Amino acid sequence: MGTEPRFGARTDTASMAGAEPSPSPPLPVRVRGLTRRFGEFIAVDNVSFEVHPGQIFGFLGPNGAGKTTTIKMLAGLLAPTSGEGWVAGFDIRKERAGITQSIGYMSQRFSLYADLTARENIELFAGLYGVTGERFTARQSWILSVAGIEGAADRPTGELPLGWKQRLALGCAMIHEPPILFLDEPTSGVDPVARRHFWDLISEMAEGGTTVFVSTHHMDEAEYCHVLALMNRGRLIALDTPRELRLRVEDPILQVDVNDAPGALKALDGVAGIVEASMFGRSLHVTVLQEEAGTTAIRSALSAAGHPVSRLDRINPSLEDVFVALVRAEGGALEA
Repeated sequence: MGTEPRFGARTDTASMAGAEPSPSPPLPVRVRGLTRRFGEFIAVDNVSFEVHPGQIFGFLGPNGAGKTTTIKMLAGLLAPTSGEGWVAGFDIRKERAGITQSIGYMSQRFSLYADLTARENIELFAGLYGVTGERFTARQSWILSVAGIEGAADRPTGELPLGWKQRLALGCAMIHEPPILFLDEPTSGVDPVARRHFWDLISEMAEGGTTVFVSTHHMDEAEYCHVLALMNRGRLIALDTPRELRLRVEDPILQVDVNDAPGALKALDGVAGIVEASMFGRSLHVTVLQEEAGTTAIRSALSAAGHPVSRLDRINPSLEDVFVALVRAEGGALEA
């Protein structure tokens, strides 16, 4: 394997005149052919991508897709079997100490100590990253503010509501002001209002120049990302903006509103011309080969099964529709 250059030369007027070229900073994340095996099982299979400064880079995929394994390799917590990767210009194989100081990392499991107070958890992380003196005072105030727990700083962390805990964990991960933040399913189990507040914080950080690498199962959260990487069975199956990913779905998608969506879903099983049917809230999203024939087939099947249709219209694909279609095209998700 070659060595990744830390800086690239820039061709401009100064360099053409013989002056020393100005260095360009390394990309926050760069990966080439990253692979991780566990015995015969390939958890991450020849994955390559780049993340640019200030991006919110969303990592999507079903359980077992390889998202967490990839993040652990990038964070220096797990060595790759093969391939190359650089985070903040540091080699993920050889320079883990540099990576640790350059990133914030928040795992999908709550990472703070429940028996310590919020303030004590902040002090612990400050010690780990060498944040002291006036800088510590300022960072502690910032964390308590963004977590919304100024009045609960001395309560045991385990007693705090989950949304507060997650924001506290985010603040602790950012106590040393790293340029790159890794979030592994950070809002798992959090209510929608708390999730929205959490994502407001992420957006503010990105606007301030922090690069955010986040994995999630929530399709509504994917809408906040600048770029989305979709993984399935350890492979990267799509990498693009949310808008461009939607354009990849060519088959018509119909929204079907009925009183009994689960029953209607069963009634559509095996109907000719239907590619995919799935629950979407209280409605169904049905992908068909052809709009007119599909509409007729759906109405006929549901009428015969005693499910009157209150709405049946073609809609633009949601990111969830895109996700389902792309995973299906790649052989489906791994079964648990």
